[in-house]
Amino acid sequence: MSDELRGKVALVTGGSRGLGAAIAQSLAARGADVAISYVASADKAEQVVAKLEAEGVRAAAFRSDQSDHAAAKALIGEVVSRFGKLDILVNNAAIVVSGKKIDDPDLDTAALDRMWQVNVMGPVATTRAAAPVMSDGGRIIFIGSLNGSHALFPGVADYAGSKAALNGYARGVARDLGSRSITVNVVQPGAMPTDMMVDALGSTEAPDAFLDMHPVRRIAHVDEVAALVCYLAGADAGYITGGTHDIAGGLGI
Repeated sequence: MSDELRGKVALVTGGSRGLGAAIAQSLAARGADVAISYVASADKAEQVVAKLEAEGVRAAAFRSDQSDHAAAKALIGEVVSRFGKLDILVNNAAIVVSGKKIDDPDLDTAALDRMWQVNVMGPVATTRAAAPVMSDGGRIIFIGSLNGSHALFPGVADYAGSKAALNGYARGVARDLGSRSITVNVVQPGAMPTDMMVDALGSTEAPDAFLDMHPVRRIAHVDEVAALVCYLAGADAGYITGGTHDIAGGLGI
């Protein structure tokens, strides 16, 4: 596609499937060497690596469980050891728990607590581990959710809260790392045809009532979201930091 990211090294957490795989592919298509992390599916991760290498870049997959916050430092160390540096961090890995209203007596609090650990403390641990070794002029991009600004349905309180937490954290990190010209941004997609959408809505086919909430009446393509991530990772976005960027077809306006 282009060489705008040639010579850069990127890490995409949760890069073996869905949006993470699309982001990894888009970064590689722009010339970046790409590492991905995954939890369970080594076969899928290696398939992604093969596709990345077909773009003519270096690629590798590392098993790392984001719910184990002590694993973050080891993951960053493996990436830097393999590739020599880290320029771009995409905090993509996350989970969603099928929501119930907060007053539901059958609320699965253990699952919700784990979601907070994965969705908030996982990216925090990875960012803390990456910051000291990241190249000056680097990029940190958090994958949030439109639910971080708009609780779109009943039953999303914990998921929305976990994504809203990233917005505040990213602004603080942008403040801390700005003197090194490291930019920090949040991308907030709406619904996409991924496994997470199945977990949230039961299908990758959005119901008509949900589509009617969108001025652009469809859900996002993962490649569209990946393109926004790549823009924020590139040279033209060097003065954009501390921002929350919606890509949701106007949902929530």
